[in-house]
Amino acid sequence: MAVQQNKVSKSRRNNRRAHDALVASNPNECTSCGELKRPHHVCPSCGNYADREVVAVADEVDLDEDAA
Repeated sequence: MAVQQNKVSKSRRNNRRAHDALVASNPNECTSCGELKRPHHVCPSCGNYADREVVAVADEVDLDEDAA
């Protein structure tokens, strides 16, 4: 087990942790539907990327009657 040789001061400890903070995401508007999406990712609501449809978004499937 590692044991420290000298005490690490609060200042040194906090300086090391200075870059550990979480950064908020930077959402962009989708050019086709206007929903917020992650930059450089396919829009989850319409399936478009760079002004073209990449993923066909399926309609909702009702499985209540068929599930039994």
